[in-house]
Amino acid sequence: MATLQGKRALVTGGSRGIGAAIARRLAADGADVAITYERSVERAEAVVAEVVALGRRGMAIQADAADPVAVQAAVDTAAEAFGGLDILVNNAGIIRGGDIEAMTLDDIDAMLNVNVRAVAVASQQAARHMGEGGRIISIGSNLATRVPAPGTSIYSMSKSALIGWTKGLARDLGKRGITVNLVSPGSTATDMNPPDGPSADEQLGRMAIPRFGTADDVAELVAFVAGPQGRSINGADLTIDGGANA
Repeated sequence: MATLQGKRALVTGGSRGIGAAIARRLAADGADVAITYERSVERAEAVVAEVVALGRRGMAIQADAADPVAVQAAVDTAAEAFGGLDILVNNAGIIRGGDIEAMTLDDIDAMLNVNVRAVAVASQQAARHMGEGGRIISIGSNLATRVPAPGTSIYSMSKSALIGWTKGLARDLGKRGITVNLVSPGSTATDMNPPDGPSADEQLGRMAIPRFGTADDVAELVAFVAGPQGRSINGADLTIDGGANA
C-alpha cells in the first residue's frame, strides 16, 4: 500500500545495512528517496537502482557525516532535486569500542561528530525544507539506555544524547506539525554485526527472543512512524531489540 505516495525522503548512510533497507522500504511505500554515502559508491548506486525500479525517483549523494558542511549540502541537494523534503532518516552512525583508557581523542570526536552532531545538523537543515506532516526519524541504539558489557561507553553516550535531542526537537517542531522520533535497534544482522560473529552468543543470551533482528525489521518500524499512521507518535524512543532491554 502506497502510504507514502508523493513523499520525499532522505536517508543518511543509506548504501548498506539498515539504511539501505529503510531506503527500499520507503520507496516501496511510494516515496522518492535520496541517500547519502561516504565511500561505497557501487553499493549506493545499487540502492538507487532498486528505488528507481520501484517507480520512484532516487539519488545518491556523497557526504561524510563527520563533515557538517557536507551534511547541510546533502540535505539541500535532496530538497532541491525533489522540490522539498518530507522525511529525514538520520541513519549514518559509527561505533568504536574498547577499553576507555585506550580510546583516543580522534575516536571520541569521530563518534560524537557522526552520531550526534550530524544528526543535529541534518535535522536543523531538513526542518527548513519541511512543512506540516514532516517526519524526522533518527536511528539510535538499545545500548543508549542499558549497557550490559564493558567497551561501549563513548558509543553509548553518543546514542543516549539522541534521546534528549529527540524529545527537545519534538517540542520545537510540534507546533509546525512535524514529528521527531528515535528508533533504537538491538542486535541486528548486518555485515557489521553478523549473527554468527564472535560476540553473537553473548548477544543472544541477553534477548527475551533469542534471535538477531533484520534490517527489514527496523525498516518496517521506520516506515510505520513515517507514514500517516504515525502522526501521533512524537518524541518517542522506540526500542526494537528482541527484548534485550526488557
